[in-house]
Amino acid sequence: MTKKKKKATTLAIPNALIERHIYLIREHKVMLDEDLAELYGVPTKRLNEQVSRNLNRFPDDFMFRLTREEIDSLRSQNATSNVGRGGRRSLPRAFTEHGILMLSSFLRSERAVHVNIAIMRAFVRLRRLMVSHEHLARNIVAMESKYDVQVEVVFDAIRELMKPASKSARKIGFKTGSSAIRSAFRR
Repeated sequence: MTKKKKKATTLAIPNALIERHIYLIREHKVMLDEDLAELYGVPTKRLNEQVSRNLNRFPDDFMFRLTREEIDSLRSQNATSNVGRGGRRSLPRAFTEHGILMLSSFLRSERAVHVNIAIMRAFVRLRRLMVSHEHLARNIVAMESKYDVQVEVVFDAIRELMKPASKSARKIGFKTGSSAIRSAFRR
């Protein structure tokens, strides 16, 4: 008896493809249902049917519906066309990182598994970037407070140098018409 090994299929999903579908809405990093459906390779309608069958798994901090204003804002930011002709009949759903994890509990295809892994890695990468930016911002603030006194001394010195010279100071330079020059040429 020989055991057949299941061939592990790896689905290469570019990081940029996932990251460009992550939006910041209501102070949450989210992905829209239509973007997730595209990545999973299923119609948006089918994805939403599965979500509707499992609504108890999606509290408000896992998934929420966008408002018309949020949709218009996204459309203007992404320069997409108007979807007035035969488009969606319902408002799009936005899934937070936790909501996407919950999707993996009932979307069990091989592709869904690989897509979820790639999405989770993208969220982790974004979180690391945010932490490093916060660290840089704290360093800049610390440097500003540390060097304020030293910079102030430099600016005071520059201001002092920019003041006009006092009138009692002896003038430097060549004087025309002076008696000393006339006498030097007479010799």
